Amino acid sequence: MDTSFMALALFVLAVAVVGSFDRRTKPLERRMARLEQKVDLLMAHLGVEEPADPRMAEVDALLTQDKKIAAIKVYREVTGAGLVEAKEAVERRMR
Repeated sequence: MDTSFMALALFVLAVAVVGSFDRRTKPLERRMARLEQKVDLLMAHLGVEEPADPRMAEVDALLTQDKKIAAIKVYREVTGAGLVEAKEAVERRMR
C-alpha cells in the first residue's frame, strides 16, 4: 500500500512540475516568435539577407539520395530546430 501511495504522489508531483514548466515556456515562445518576426521585418527593410549555411546544401544532397531522416538530422544540427519543425522544413524543401 505504501508503494502505490508513493507512486501516486510521484506522478502527481511530476504532472505539477510539467504543468508549471509549460505555463512558463509558452509565453516565452510567443515572445521569441514576435521578436524573430520583427528582426525579419527589419532585415527585409534594410535589404539584408541572412547568409545561407553551407550545410544546407548537404541537406539538399541527402534529399536527392532519398535519405530524409539523415537530412532531418543535419537540418536540426544546423538550425537547432525541434524534431517536428525540422521534419516539416525538410518536407517543404522536398517540393
